[in-house]
Amino acid sequence: MGKAKRKKDKGRKRLRASAGRAQAEREDVYRLYEVAVQDPEGDVKRVQRMFRRRFGRPPRRLREDFCGTAAMACAWVRSHRKNRAWGVDIDPHPLAWSREHHLPELWEHQLERLQLVQGDVREVALAPVDVTVAFNFSYLVFQQRSELLSYFEIARSRLRPEGLLVLDLYGGSEAMQTMTEHRECEGFEYVWDQDVFDPIGHHAVNHIHFEFEDGSRIERAFSYDWRLWTIPELRDVLADAGFSATDVYWEGTDQKTNEGTGTYYRATSAPDDPAWIAYLVAVR
Repeated sequence: MGKAKRKKDKGRKRLRASAGRAQAEREDVYRLYEVAVQDPEGDVKRVQRMFRRRFGRPPRRLREDFCGTAAMACAWVRSHRKNRAWGVDIDPHPLAWSREHHLPELWEHQLERLQLVQGDVREVALAPVDVTVAFNFSYLVFQQRSELLSYFEIARSRLRPEGLLVLDLYGGSEAMQTMTEHRECEGFEYVWDQDVFDPIGHHAVNHIHFEFEDGSRIERAFSYDWRLWTIPELRDVLADAGFSATDVYWEGTDQKTNEGTGTYYRATSAPDDPAWIAYLVAVR
């Protein structure tokens, strides 16, 4: 959802249909998700810039928590011969999909620098890293402050002395409404469905549907049960977890189209925006 995601369809391959069954029955939901939502190469570049700005050197070790198909971890090891990455997810199915689809596309020396692990991100202890990312709003699954604080404390303990935890976040007045957003991708339509929002507890239930040119549809391909945390709340919890500082990276807006530019800058304040996506960068 959100204007930043609308930039990510460009340059993607068209998903080709074949004769026979309805397109919805033929398509792969993980592939559709990656096409519609993710920008792993762009995220790698953004994280590298954030780290260089803070520490004046390139980061080499990445941990992708809630990694799903580990698209960013794979992009990370492709981006430099010295980069290492670990992807952690509790669900075995997207990890298996990654092993079948992403890993065969990597060179042997890249595979040697990548490890995928099934398990709870709070329980999987791996080598200390320069950067841990929790993207696609995945950490919003922690709906109690005590759960979120515990995760942040654990994530901080697994960073090197010069280390960052990078989160993405969405918000704005439209994020607190029950509504649907349709966005055309090549060969299908992505539907973001904000099904439930409770303004007292900021409890949100969202779904992703996919619709196709032949009229078929994948209903609730993905569903999320989240608490929509605000930036001030997250900064407070990160401080309590021991992080020394937090930066907000806000997306620029094209003055002609009023759409997001896909470029993020460090900001201490921002204009009112009904639908925004930002990055929160916590310094160990």
